[in-house]
Amino acid sequence: MEKHKSTGKTGPYPSVANAGSRETPPSPWEIAVTGDLSADRQAETISRIVEVPVHSKGIIYFDSCGGSVYAGLSLATLIRARELRATAVVVGECSSAALMPFAACRTRFVTPLSTLLFHPMRWQSEEDVRLEEATEWARHFKQLETDLDGLLAKLFPMDAGLLQKWTRPGRFVSGKELVEAGLAQMFAPFDDEKPFKTLRGA
Repeated sequence: MEKHKSTGKTGPYPSVANAGSRETPPSPWEIAVTGDLSADRQAETISRIVEVPVHSKGIIYFDSCGGSVYAGLSLATLIRARELRATAVVVGECSSAALMPFAACRTRFVTPLSTLLFHPMRWQSEEDVRLEEATEWARHFKQLETDLDGLLAKLFPMDAGLLQKWTRPGRFVSGKELVEAGLAQMFAPFDDEKPFKTLRGA
């Protein structure tokens, strides 16, 4: 503590906010989206996205076979709604519903061995569903499928014709193919001497 010349009383230490150049910026966050995007795990994954600061920068690692289309949509919506400067990295697989949050990221990386499965949305319902409920779901399903195809094409962005070609009846797309289509950048962690630096600098 320092003494005031006029009173001789002690004053508080300078605050951290006044430390100036000595203050170091916080490191970008890292989140992993792995396994099934199921309703059981949706709350945990969404919470991790919500916990990071708005407008902040970070890396999202993907190794997911997909799952609930609503889970994928909610993650993509949060990434965009919170204006996150997210870098997506497919470290294994990124398929089905996981494609939406991957496409929602500002920068996207794949490896030569990354795998991405594009396929039509699948209809799932309870066994005891009533006829009128099934009819309504069929109507909703058709509209939702069209809307989500349009959203995915917009998020990447990519040609709707190419998306249709990959999605119906379904196709495994390699990381190399995604890069050739201009939808991601190649990331070679087994060849790059400083792979993490590449991701941080994106």
